[in-house]
Amino acid sequence: MSAWLHRLAVVLLVLVATGCSGDTSPEPDPTPSPTATTSASVSPTAAAVPRPVKDGCHRMTLEQAVAPVIGGTDIACSRKHTSQTYKIGRLSLLESGHLVAVDSPSVQSAVASSCTSLLGAHVGGTREDLRLSMVQAVWFTPSVEEAAAGADWFRCDVVALGRPGRLAPLPRSSKGLVGSSDAFAMCATASPDAVSHRRVPCSAQHTWVAVASVDLTGKAYPSASAAGDQMGSPCRAAARGRAADPLDFTWSEERPTKDQWDAGQRYGICWAPA
Repeated sequence: MSAWLHRLAVVLLVLVATGCSGDTSPEPDPTPSPTATTSASVSPTAAAVPRPVKDGCHRMTLEQAVAPVIGGTDIACSRKHTSQTYKIGRLSLLESGHLVAVDSPSVQSAVASSCTSLLGAHVGGTREDLRLSMVQAVWFTPSVEEAAAGADWFRCDVVALGRPGRLAPLPRSSKGLVGSSDAFAMCATASPDAVSHRRVPCSAQHTWVAVASVDLTGKAYPSASAAGDQMGSPCRAAARGRAADPLDFTWSEERPTKDQWDAGQRYGICWAPA
């Protein structure tokens, strides 16, 4: 998968989670560009952007958050902001002794892996807490021209999905965001099979809540029936465990879309009425 296709797959995960697109509609904002396999020639006017500041806060839109290069406005964390940096790393642009471009698949994959693997330690909580939250990692690298001019960093930010198509404002510090509060837990405006289903933070008005995740086995994308066979029992148990009457309750199962599966989400979500 090319760096841009990988990026679009992650974008799609974000947009499906907020309910502002269909199951297979890609993010319309970025225009895919060719993937370079060797370093770009240095432009005589290229200037490396300053190395970002760890723990810096930023005001940005959803479209800016899922773009490959930095956008938005740096802002004091005491003011309203929608992302916060939790990691500044150094890019490795050498493969087998050869220089590769910053937008090559291997470089982008390494950045994505670093940022997603470090998110849990920053926001706290368990893996399940993070899966059942609206909190996600986004990451940025220099442009090809900036990297050719010497920029060698990548930046990991934490964001929280809010209303469909929008990022939610973050607290002054995002450290422990998931482990210390359920304000950004995942809820919905309706059951997953309803046309009006939209994921929202549990701090917003909602009627359903995500109660469990279920790992799905197998290498191929599961059919609805196959996913239901794996998810039925654990989803039923999770719903029963929170019901006032253990003999009278309901639940719903939501398997990942094909795009989410291809982008790496190998689990489904169990839902129950709030």
